[in-house]
Amino acid sequence: MNVSTALPGWQLDACALGKAYRTGRLTPLQVLDAHLERLELVHPVINAMAWVDTGGARRSAAESTARWHRGQPLSALDGVPVTVKDNIELAGLPCRWGSRLYEGHVSALDESPVARLRAAGAVFLGKTAVPEFTLQGYTDSPVTGVTRNPWDPALTPGGSSGGAVAALAAGVGVLALATDGGGSIRRPAGHTGLYGFKPGWNVVPREQGLPEILPGMEVIGPIARSARDLPLVMAVIGAASAGAWPAANAPPPCQRIAYWRDIAGSPVDAEVLARCDASAQALRELGHTVEDMPAPVEVKTFNREAWPIISSTGLAHLLRDQAHAARDVGPALAAMLFSGQAWRATELFEAQAVVRRLIRALTGVFRAHDLVLTPCSAALPWSAADSHPAVIAGKPVDGRGHAVFTAFANAAGLPALALPAGRARHLPVGVQLVGPSDSDSLLLSLALQWEREATGSTRDWPLWP
Repeated sequence: MNVSTALPGWQLDACALGKAYRTGRLTPLQVLDAHLERLELVHPVINAMAWVDTGGARRSAAESTARWHRGQPLSALDGVPVTVKDNIELAGLPCRWGSRLYEGHVSALDESPVARLRAAGAVFLGKTAVPEFTLQGYTDSPVTGVTRNPWDPALTPGGSSGGAVAALAAGVGVLALATDGGGSIRRPAGHTGLYGFKPGWNVVPREQGLPEILPGMEVIGPIARSARDLPLVMAVIGAASAGAWPAANAPPPCQRIAYWRDIAGSPVDAEVLARCDASAQALRELGHTVEDMPAPVEVKTFNREAWPIISSTGLAHLLRDQAHAARDVGPALAAMLFSGQAWRATELFEAQAVVRRLIRALTGVFRAHDLVLTPCSAALPWSAADSHPAVIAGKPVDGRGHAVFTAFANAAGLPALALPAGRARHLPVGVQLVGPSDSDSLLLSLALQWEREATGSTRDWPLWP
């Protein structure tokens, strides 16, 4: 018997489930039951789900079981349990965006990537918890409360996809569908030992979703425990032809990689850097060229001068018609709302100019190098109740100090990938690879190479319960 298919149903990846379904060793209904049992065990500790749709999932799993019995699955994801982040519309379920202002909102339609997954036979377990309006780097909201990291429940899994990664890392769901507007897939994936993929701009088309809050920056992408599942998801939700994504299984050519260990001297936890340095060496041993070099100063300028304006004006625009919104959101969001309302049009214009200069600088980087390597986050996970670490490597930092490595890729519309890089002090650490436009498939092929040749496919699980 294949070792992978001897594992409990909730531990199998999508590829292994497909084999188990084809051979009749497992059915989608059996696998759903295993995930629901796992959820009942872990959710009281991690609080990862915003809504569980047991009835809907059971109906979908029964339909999938019948299709596999007839030998007529809809896709490689037919019968695979998937969670959906609670800022993505899933028809018939609440979509509360972590805010009391959306507490009564029930989705009438699936957002288009969800619709494509549904047509492929995916089984939706429900919605995963988010911070309010998905604008913070940890996960706590007035709607769901604090979400905790399964590797250490005293700590955060990050955000804004904190519920998605906490559930997935703990064995709830095989795949998570999430959003990334400034690192919201990659940093949490790094904090929980998962693979997280932020596609390039417009690679995953979006229709019938919530209002934009980070225009031109937020995309939908997958999070997985196994790199080999990522092409399966992208073949369903991506705009490219289905045949383009399995090509990611081909061995990648040797890459020239620029390694940014910090952003213009920004503090980075020493143990995070040690894991990232080891990852750089592992990439060299795989045949890639990795060169330590400074990040362009435009990345720091974007982080400091443009991101605060773009994020807060997006919130102000979203809530522009709600006169009393500030009293109905949490204190952090109220402060962000007031900031967004105070910026002048000329300051927003300059922020957009900063983005254009950033894009020109990154174009120069990709003339000399194929990819950029960075940590996913400058810090290890911190207290679950705190919005951010106050100190990194002995230096005080603001709310974005841990997040300096990710948002530049969103601003430039570039694909980016989080890879698990081992652990420090028992906590997972992630590294990020960023590529130029249209390098999405290449990044997935590198994820597969990383899993096969650098880290291995054997997965550690949180040590509880």
